[in-house]
Amino acid sequence: MIRFYLQEMIAEQKFKTGKKITLEAIARDTGISKVTLSRISSQRGYNTTTDNIDKLCVYFGCSVAQLMEHVPDNLVGQQPKS
Repeated sequence: MIRFYLQEMIAEQKFKTGKKITLEAIARDTGISKVTLSRISSQRGYNTTTDNIDKLCVYFGCSVAQLMEHVPDNLVGQQPKS
């Protein structure tokens, strides 16, 4: 499964800039619909296009690895080990 870090990227951007960042603002600036952004941020395993991934990487100035990661299916839902 692919895990997106959109909420974490939004929080990091807010911390860096001191400005609240909304899905509406990201939608306006990237051309990605708010519904798609909402699904990326909240729906486990959401499938989106590489074009959307590219737009988000440009928007946040990040790499694909900072935006998303692969989590093996057998580890989905497990608590991280500390």
